[in-house]
Amino acid sequence: MGTPVLNVHIEKAGYEEDKSTVENIHFSVNAGEMVGLIGPNGAGKSTTIKALLGMLKQFKGQVIFGEREEVQRIKKEESSAHGRGQYAYIPEHPVFYEELTLWEHLEMVARLNQFEGQAFIERATWLVDEFKLTKAMYEKPDSFSKGMQQKLMICIALLIQPKLYIVDEPFIGLDPIAMRRLLQLFEEEKKRGAGILLCTHVLDTAEKICDRFLLLQEGSLLAQGSLRDIRSHAHLQEGSLMDCFYELIEGGDRR
Repeated sequence: MGTPVLNVHIEKAGYEEDKSTVENIHFSVNAGEMVGLIGPNGAGKSTTIKALLGMLKQFKGQVIFGEREEVQRIKKEESSAHGRGQYAYIPEHPVFYEELTLWEHLEMVARLNQFEGQAFIERATWLVDEFKLTKAMYEKPDSFSKGMQQKLMICIALLIQPKLYIVDEPFIGLDPIAMRRLLQLFEEEKKRGAGILLCTHVLDTAEKICDRFLLLQEGSLLAQGSLRDIRSHAHLQEGSLMDCFYELIEGGDRR
């Protein structure tokens, strides 16, 4: 496995001062691997991602992207920039500028990342074609379907080929063909050396594509490791990820 592209040490984080939503979460993502962030609704997955992105009022801990250290503290005014090209974020709910066309969104992101000229045109055109968005290239995303908006978010992230992808529920709204192509491109990005942190409820897919897993429950890490590690923790040596998930969450409640 490659060197770490993300190291996370969250002592506590949340949406209100002096009130934590997640606590004591420590993990890493290495170059060339995909780590699945899983857990039931309300477990703290989205809060963890927002903590990485510096989007919370309360944060105490440390987030390190690659070799560049980014320290965030509890004071919200101290949130720091993460550095061009270090990571790309694909949100669960698409975010876009209503006045810009699809192509103008790609141009804007490319300029921000100093990725211009023929290389940009070729990669952007290729991505738009891969996700069947060519006919909508000069249209505004507010008229798109949810699936098309999600494809735009994916194209923006894949455009700059960062060291790390932070991905929150990317499969919602995607048709099977787009989902398959996204998984293929993620695999290609892993081979290139990118790390991927993937938050998802689609456990059967996560089991097939993720190298390791982080299982959150009630704002803390309940288990982490490979599928073999998760099976051992759940005492289900032949169990699927779904079986283990159920046993660790529901079984713990029964006990």
